[in-house]
Amino acid sequence: MLDIDVFIEKIKKKSRLIGIDPGGKRIGVAISDENKIVATPFSTIVKNKYSVFIKDIKKIVEENHIKGIVIGNPINMDGSPSQSSQSAKDLAINLSKDITENIILWDERLSSHGAFNLSGDLGSNTSKKVKKLDENSAQFILQGFLDYLSKKNT
Repeated sequence: MLDIDVFIEKIKKKSRLIGIDPGGKRIGVAISDENKIVATPFSTIVKNKYSVFIKDIKKIVEENHIKGIVIGNPINMDGSPSQSSQSAKDLAINLSKDITENIILWDERLSSHGAFNLSGDLGSNTSKKVKKLDENSAQFILQGFLDYLSKKNT
């Protein structure tokens, strides 16, 4: 897991990032374009065994030429760590051992709420919103980082 400035330095100018919305059983995945401007929902992985989950993530990373991973950090509204924050941190540590060291944790406050509302703005019905909530949350997390990166580079 890297400091944000080190992470930004290590990811190449033209490269893709993956955003992950960690959950107990369902892991949302989003991918950026190579210019790091737009995040797109990609998939939801149902995590039964860690080894299968790692295989699935590695395949996505390799097939899409991913150079960095942004993992949502579910902190409380007051900025303190939530009960799930340790799980996100553990996931980041494990992925840094198994896939790449280019990983950061990103504040995911309101990502599920934002993703649910965004899909509502797009005219999705409630059952479709819930079905795609994890990958849309991952998109919301990754887009937040991409927007930060864009502002930092201007």
